[in-house]
Amino acid sequence: MERHDLTEPGASRCEKLRWKGMYIETVWDSTVQPSNDRSFWCQHTYQCLGPDGKAVDEIECSPARECFVEL
Repeated sequence: MERHDLTEPGASRCEKLRWKGMYIETVWDSTVQPSNDRSFWCQHTYQCLGPDGKAVDEIECSPARECFVEL
């Protein structure tokens, strides 16, 4: 499956999903090339795998998973 955009507005988000970009406060600069470094982790496990042993990211962390907590 090809993933075109990982920041789909209005998508369900898991409250436990974290990524590096959440902790960087900066003003948007359109002259800077956006980074593709999307390091995700789960607040349940503090790892890149959720409590169900599956990968963690904006697409995989969905209401279909038992560990999902609606934001």
